[in-house]
Amino acid sequence: MGKSTFVNRLVGSRQSIVDDMPGVTRDRIYNDVEWQHKYFTVIDTGGIVPGDEDEIMISIFDQAQIACDEADKIIFLVDGKDGVHAIDSDIANILRKSNKKVFLVVNKIDSITAMPMLNDFYGLALGEPMAISALHGSGGVGDLLELITEDFEAEDEQVDENTIKIAIVGRPNAGKSSIINALLNEDRVIVSDVSGTTRDSIDSKINYNKKEFVIIDTAGIRKRAKVDWGIEKFAVDRAIRSIRECDVAVLIVDATEGISDQDKKISAIITEAGKGIIIAVNKWDLVEKGNHTMSEFEKKISHDVPFLEYVPKIYISAVTKQRLHQIFDKAIEVHEQCIKRISTGTLNKVINDAYAMNPPSTVKNKRLKILYSTQIGTAPPTFVLFTNNGDLMKDHYKRYMEKKLREAFGFYGTPIRIALRERAAKKDR
Repeated sequence: MGKSTFVNRLVGSRQSIVDDMPGVTRDRIYNDVEWQHKYFTVIDTGGIVPGDEDEIMISIFDQAQIACDEADKIIFLVDGKDGVHAIDSDIANILRKSNKKVFLVVNKIDSITAMPMLNDFYGLALGEPMAISALHGSGGVGDLLELITEDFEAEDEQVDENTIKIAIVGRPNAGKSSIINALLNEDRVIVSDVSGTTRDSIDSKINYNKKEFVIIDTAGIRKRAKVDWGIEKFAVDRAIRSIRECDVAVLIVDATEGISDQDKKISAIITEAGKGIIIAVNKWDLVEKGNHTMSEFEKKISHDVPFLEYVPKIYISAVTKQRLHQIFDKAIEVHEQCIKRISTGTLNKVINDAYAMNPPSTVKNKRLKILYSTQIGTAPPTFVLFTNNGDLMKDHYKRYMEKKLREAFGFYGTPIRIALRERAAKKDR
């Protein structure tokens, strides 16, 4: 049909997964679009098959109906090459009852010879069909946008820099979509026990305690060796890209299975991207409790993933909604740590004291000297240490300095970057 291709044409980038297989888009995918300084949101939905009793298809149909209810205007995209299908007539009957403005758009009209196919679509009784080619961007896409936005007011785009973007990530079937549904108190995304249901990354805006968040539900990240080429690979790549574009990533861990090697790899992706991180242990309601269950679970995480010792852990349940609000509370705390700045004077005092307390060992009769320190960036906090010889700072000593920075300034839930610059010291060479 070409819905996702059409949406990508409007957005100007490959936001929705595109594949020749029908039924690729399952959830409602929201994309912000600008046309002639007019801003609106396009909702990409799954292909509708009325009457199909398949569980996933029923969910897709429900999602499409919700999208129609939310929308002010509806674009009904049909296939100009295949002609009118019986399903098109069924969908047209549903749309006529919506009392919404419906634009009948005939896709894949790539040449003049294909234009006569338009006449067949007048029978759907949805007004005059418009011919376009979503793939090539020709055949009236601009005219369609003019019609859709003719009653919209032009405005300057407003971006709230205080909004925190949270990516919900983890292995397949860890409960990510269920958590988002519980947070939003609606069936915003399809929830299924079938592993790998979520393929696209989905943005949802939500306000919590007068603070705005954008939550991104992503496809479960599996080991690359187990990822088939094609749609699933695009989904995994999209999830990884969502991590790179978020402010804080919430790694969902299945409490009944514990932290896995794949969870460790996902956490490494998050830290390498320099993003804030929270570990949310889901399905905590299914764990048999004792007096020290939570502390023992946390000790195991620290033992299995020692480089995440600085990361906050929360224990939640999407089913009972236990402690779900902590996702927002912790995200605020972690984001504040990500953007924290330390004055140069205070930083140098901490670094110098740490150096004096535990000087590095000599290497071939040469000792590392830290001459000056400064913070050069945030998100993640990034520091430059000017030294006499960068090769003299070994990894273990850099980890020591990182530990001292955390002890002094917190940096709870955020990676730290330490870069080295060489500068000759007096009488050093």
